[in-house]
Amino acid sequence: MGMIFASLTASGGPGVFPMELFYLWRTMFDIQALLRDNIRNLASYSSARSEFNGHAEIFLDANENNFGSPGSKPYNRHPDPLQVQLKEKITQIKGVPLQNIFLGNGSVEVIDLLLRSFCNPQTDNVIIAPPTYGMYEVSAAINDVPVKKIPLTDAFQLDVEAIAEATDERTKMIFICSPNNPTGNSMNREDVEIILNNFHGLVVVDEAFINYSRQRSFIGELTEYANLVVIQTLSKAWGLAGIRIGMAFASEAIIGILNRVKPPYNIGTPAQELALAAFDRVEEVNRWIKITVQERQSLIRGLMMFDFVKKIFPSDANFVLVRFTHAESVYRFLLENGIVVRDQSQIAGCENCLRVTVGTPDENVQLLQALSKFKKSM
Repeated sequence: MGMIFASLTASGGPGVFPMELFYLWRTMFDIQALLRDNIRNLASYSSARSEFNGHAEIFLDANENNFGSPGSKPYNRHPDPLQVQLKEKITQIKGVPLQNIFLGNGSVEVIDLLLRSFCNPQTDNVIIAPPTYGMYEVSAAINDVPVKKIPLTDAFQLDVEAIAEATDERTKMIFICSPNNPTGNSMNREDVEIILNNFHGLVVVDEAFINYSRQRSFIGELTEYANLVVIQTLSKAWGLAGIRIGMAFASEAIIGILNRVKPPYNIGTPAQELALAAFDRVEEVNRWIKITVQERQSLIRGLMMFDFVKKIFPSDANFVLVRFTHAESVYRFLLENGIVVRDQSQIAGCENCLRVTVGTPDENVQLLQALSKFKKSM
């Protein structure tokens, strides 16, 4: 597969994919062929709530406690296993049909289910582009799936040629984080499209931080690419990290597979209720996003004033990656002053770097004041 990828990329010049080959590729792509044999033949668990979803007065089908639950709210009934009401809201907001939406217990469940569904342990492999989100590698290790690491370029962009060289007939998936964590930058759209057009496997574009980015989501490309999976989350811009809801957008075939493999009740009723309530407050979320983007620029300007700050990497996320002369000393000093940032120095390409989340205006002022104190203590 690597040679096919490389030759198709080269034909017609960089990024050009001849239409006759494109149509050939489209006919070649077969989601069933990518699946593990046991998943293809899997008879998924049939839950009580998946077998009956109509109206009834007395429910005696799911072995629930019919007396109710402790407290003021009745949570004695199992939740909707397919979260239909919540997906209907997401359809209104995202413009994606319900059948193209999957909801997981955080984005991590989505990543895990993709690996479990498509990758044979010790046989198939996936590609990641470090420095990037660490759970791709961790989830692959849990599922005993080999990982090929193709480092980002010095500009923290995809090395498309190296990715093409690394693919083989057992490469099932390529993970692309955009905006990337921990670097903060968005990937060049043309590079992602080259991979989507040429790779005969799943391309998973993780857009956890897309709400803060100037780049448009790849959700709009779902009808163009049968092998595209877009992951988003309610943990960042929506402020719902505590309820653990991740979203995947893909073809109906891929979504059907994820629904077949997932636990029957993977998202509880309270989480669904809280998400529904949040979706009624889109204007407030948009206001937070606007403030965060403004504060990101203010924070960058403030950080540039310190001579011990060596580089501030461009960011389309709600954080900035900052290279210091002595990151460990800065980290410890901030911690002593009650401020926690993320030390990324141990990650290749992020030496002497701290990842700083953009806080509220007051929190950002306190951070800059603490750094001023650090400067005086040097």
